[in-house]
Amino acid sequence: MKRAEWRRELGELVRDAMRAPELDRYFQVKITRPGAQIFITQLGLFIRHRRDCWAHVSGNCPQMSVKQKILQHEYGEVIKDEYTEHGHLDLIVRQGKALGLSPEEVLEVEPLPTTFATLYAWAWMTREKSWIEGLAALTITEWANDDRLLQDIGGGLSSRMAKRWMDDLGFGWEQMPNFKVHSEADEEHSDMFLEDLEKFAIGEKEALAYRAAKESMELLKIFRAGIAQEMAKFA
Repeated sequence: MKRAEWRRELGELVRDAMRAPELDRYFQVKITRPGAQIFITQLGLFIRHRRDCWAHVSGNCPQMSVKQKILQHEYGEVIKDEYTEHGHLDLIVRQGKALGLSPEEVLEVEPLPTTFATLYAWAWMTREKSWIEGLAALTITEWANDDRLLQDIGGGLSSRMAKRWMDDLGFGWEQMPNFKVHSEADEEHSDMFLEDLEKFAIGEKEALAYRAAKESMELLKIFRAGIAQEMAKFA
């Protein structure tokens, strides 16, 4: 597929996932402070685990141009970028602080069973499958924050959840730095690897990459549904 075709096909996978019952439930759960604490700590596990997954893809990939892009991507996530001087995990810690959590309470947390399962699955996909499958599986999850793609159905994950926190907790954007940054930064990330899918996901690899992206969105639904189920206990 050409770049525009990948954009269309991956975009439809993301839009289908965002309209799924699991995500509908996720956005309907009333946000309480204890529920928000569960949310932010489980998201922190997800964000830290992403660093391992991108490392797997880079390690499996023989293409220096792709490795360079991954390093550029990860420099912003781990070190600093235009949004933060301390990497994106710091955004989680700061948002947790607004909920009354210490950095230790944010970072030293047990995963929910659904978090366990999905993080193990993403680790296996990115380590054991081909690098182009791992790349497709990772990049598509960032598309779920792209308001350009999802504006007509309520917006991306970060902007939609930010609205819930505003409505239910009375928070402003300054108290939700993770939502604020990822509603903007992941638009850039959405575009980052399209040319590599066009160039390297060819022949039988095209179908494999597409399937990996589709499976990854299924995992994202499970991950978010598990958080919603746990938050609902405190609604």
